[in-house]
Formats: sequence, C-alpha cells, structure tokens
Amino acid sequence: MIETSTLLLFLVASVLLTLAPGPDILFLVTQGVTRGHRAGLITAMGLATGNLAHTLGAVLGISVVFRTSALAFQVLKLAGVVYLLYLAYRALRSGNGDEPGRQQASLKKPVKSLFWRGFLMNILNPKVALFFLAFLPQFVSPDLGAVWLQMLTYGLLFTLQVVIVFGVVGLFSGLVNRWLRRGRSDRLGRGFRWMTAAIFTALALRLLLIER
Repeated sequence: MIETSTLLLFLVASVLLTLAPGPDILFLVTQGVTRGHRAGLITAMGLATGNLAHTLGAVLGISVVFRTSALAFQVLKLAGVVYLLYLAYRALRSGNGDEPGRQQASLKKPVKSLFWRGFLMNILNPKVALFFLAFLPQFVSPDLGAVWLQMLTYGLLFTLQVVIVFGVVGLFSGLVNRWLRRGRSDRLGRGFRWMTAAIFTALALRLLLIER
C-alpha cells in the first residue's frame, strides 16, 4: 500500500513537471490554437499514450538501453529530429490549396492523425525515456512489495494526470483558436502555418543538441 504522503508528493511533482515548458506542451498548444479544441484533446491523448509506453519501457528495463548505449540513444534521437522536421514540412504544405474550402478541409483532415503524431513525438524523444527511468524509482520502496508493480502504478497515475492536465490545456488552446477565427484571414492562416513550422523546426534543433 503506497503511503498517502508519498502519493501526494508524486502527484504534485508530476503535475508541475507536466506543466513545465517543453516539446510536448508546445506541440499541444500549437495544435489547439491552430486547429481547435478537438485537435487539442486528441493531441493530449496521443502524448499521454506515449508516456504510458515509456512507463512500460522503464518497468521492463527497455529504457536502460538508452542510458547504456550511445548508439541507441543517437538513433532514437535522430529519428525524432527527422519526424519533427517532417511535421514542419507538412505544416507549410497544408496551406497550398487555392480554394478556401480546400484549405479548410486540409486543416480538418489531419485532426484524426494527431493522436499518432503526439504519440510518435513523445516516444521518439530518448530524454523522456530516461526521465521515466530516473523519476519513477524515486517513489518506490522495496518494503512495500514488488518494485515493478509500484513503478507501473506510478506510471499509470502519471499518465492519468497527463490526460487531465493536457486535456485542459488543449481545451483552452482551442478557445484561443475560436477567438482568433472571428477575425481570420488568409494572412493570419499563413502566419499560423509558419509559426507551427518554426516551432517544429526549433524543437528538432533542440532535440538534436541534447546529450545523454
């Protein structure tokens, strides 16, 4: 049985870390502002599922590979960089349609795929894998039973609070989108696309420069 004080400390630390500025929350806010609250919620679910995958990796010991193997770390990092640059390219390409209806359709069509975009963006960041490997064991006590079960429990709780926190952030970002749409224009749409591409490119460069 996990002690109440330890559980509260874990939840407070988890929420603060989730709200800290980083690639995930920047990606989430960008999607919510540019595509609306539904896109924000779907993106939040994808990012949260990525955290769940990292939890399983930490429990099963898979994440240890990224701590001990420089090659594995670099391969996953470069895969994440390429994916972020691809998203930047797609953001710019989404506005190539000439007709307003076609442009609107190009914005709505990718919404369903945002779950997998959020998932891949999270899962392809080796720093997140190392974070779970370092964070979860801090709250584990061998005296309370199986260590792997405690880590899994904490990982599930972390994922649950990510769903709630990111869900709220996604909804509020969608409200910003609704407000901006009242005075939307082609110039505003182009600005959003370039802003999105710039954020993805900056995240790619940030990921490229990180070390173990």
